[in-house]
Amino acid sequence: MSALICGSFAFDTIMVFQDKFKNHILPDKVHILNVAFHVPDLRREFGGCAANIAFNLKMLGGKPLPMGTVGKDFSPYAEWMKQHSIPLDHVKKIDGAYTAQAFITTDQDDNQITAFHPGAMDFAHEVKVGDAQGIQLGIVSPDGRQGMIDHARQFSEAGIPFIFDPGQAMPLFNGDDFKLFIEQATWVCVNDYESQVLQERTGWSPHEIAAKVDALIVTRGGEGSHIYLDDKRLDIPSAAVSGIVDPTGCGDAYRGGLLYGLMSGLDWEVTGRIAALMGAIKIEQHGTQNHSFTLDEFRDRYHNSFGMELAAL
Repeated sequence: MSALICGSFAFDTIMVFQDKFKNHILPDKVHILNVAFHVPDLRREFGGCAANIAFNLKMLGGKPLPMGTVGKDFSPYAEWMKQHSIPLDHVKKIDGAYTAQAFITTDQDDNQITAFHPGAMDFAHEVKVGDAQGIQLGIVSPDGRQGMIDHARQFSEAGIPFIFDPGQAMPLFNGDDFKLFIEQATWVCVNDYESQVLQERTGWSPHEIAAKVDALIVTRGGEGSHIYLDDKRLDIPSAAVSGIVDPTGCGDAYRGGLLYGLMSGLDWEVTGRIAALMGAIKIEQHGTQNHSFTLDEFRDRYHNSFGMELAAL
């Protein structure tokens, strides 16, 4: 059985400016801003939420089935996915469009200026949950607005349990939209900032949201995560890291761990710790799909981080 992972595929072009933006942007001239940053360091990474989540779930031994829309420039990404044995049966190519792309410039203060081109992602509604067979559960992660709405409804109508993961797509939706997503979803997963936005737009507290789903998961970076159940909150610790290199994609790695735990029928204490360790492993590497491990290495790190054995892998 597979997990259907609805969301984006994207190319991330990351540039490093060897100075600080504030030294080159005049506050009293922002209304006529015209600046150019010399960026000798550049790398192009494979990204996008559906692909990142699938990549992480696959490393744990799960069976991901990503679903999304890509553009005419997708060929190198397709080869990367095939190298990692991630099926592309439900990834649709949109002729005349580019795959979604983020252009990120980072300065020495870790400030970022990002331009995002959605491209083929805006056609996500053209792929359907019903086209996939043998699905155990799913996730609706950031994607085109209509695609997210349609996929949540299709999961609900098919009786397939799914995680609602609004992420960077939160500005696309209002309070009524979020209420409907929550009512349709089986689980909701957000970071601490997104949790605040969700509370403000719905008027519901974390415990009220948790009462409407099986669990609300709130990630909190280095402070671990909270898993709100109907009658209690579990505090999941963060996992030990050897160094913080790049936080981009840590949330997707965490969600890959969540899916694995849910597919395996593990309890929330173990599922949360698997997810936390996935995020810790990711943060030690640049990019969103450049980390790797063996299952024995994962078990050892789990034991070292949490002081308990992991027999689930």
